[in-house]
Amino acid sequence: MKREKTTFAAGCFWGVEDAFRQVKGVTNATVGYTGGHTTNPTYQQVCTHTTGHAEAVEVEYDPAQISYEQLLDVFWNIHDPTTLNRQGPDVGDQYRSAIFYHTPQQQAAAESSKDRLQRSGTYKRPIVTEVTPETVFYRAEEYHQRYFEKNGGGQCHINFRHKT
Repeated sequence: MKREKTTFAAGCFWGVEDAFRQVKGVTNATVGYTGGHTTNPTYQQVCTHTTGHAEAVEVEYDPAQISYEQLLDVFWNIHDPTTLNRQGPDVGDQYRSAIFYHTPQQQAAAESSKDRLQRSGTYKRPIVTEVTPETVFYRAEEYHQRYFEKNGGGQCHINFRHKT
């Protein structure tokens, strides 16, 4: 099985991870930090708004089962891409909306998808999602991995509307 990777930030990474784990064709989802300037950041450091990192999810998937474009649809449907540095009650640059592409093909697809969504009229406000090259992805602390599974479910701002 051939696997590919992509990375998304859409607010609290617990809910983002949980949403992507429900998608057929996603083989793994790992929560972590990316897009900043601090090496090996901790959760406590990221929460200080001084690292530049976003809470993100690295998604591994089987392109024979799900396309990158379908993963983008999931991403757009689980959060509000028009709120700058905020999702639901979570406020701060670590909660920004971002697509960290791993290939030029992912970049082109992400930019096209963002433009198409903006033109669709779905949102009255501009989409503020960053489309940026992947940087080093730092795996979050173990207690953050599969958080909802370990803690009997949970609540997050995530609005999971994707049908697989």
